Amino acid sequence: MNLNQVTIPSLDVEKATAFYKTLGLILIVDALPRYVRFECPNGDSTFSIHKVDTLPKGDGISIYFEVENIEQTVKTLKQKGITFTTEVLEQKWLWNEAHLFDLDKNKIIIFQAGENRKNPPWRIN
Repeated sequence: MNLNQVTIPSLDVEKATAFYKTLGLILIVDALPRYVRFECPNGDSTFSIHKVDTLPKGDGISIYFEVENIEQTVKTLKQKGITFTTEVLEQKWLWNEAHLFDLDKNKIIIFQAGENRKNPPWRIN
């Protein structure tokens, strides 16, 4: 099994599209104003956004995007006007992360985990 796509809700798909293009995703389906789909720059996963009239209640969605050089990525995104809620954090689960929110208050985590993403020291066999 392979994860193909994650779809998130948005009140304004056009604004959300601009935001995710700024993050570096590549637009591959444009059915504005109701739906868009992106390719991630690395790997085979896709990411889509669909129009809703109201956002879900509760803690919302957390979206993790892995990068090879988190310090450089965060610096570049800040230069493009992206606002982070944290600086790069060294987590106890051996990932480095920087947190931000998209326009619909979905939590985004830009992270770098390397080998520890799928093979942490506590992985079960």
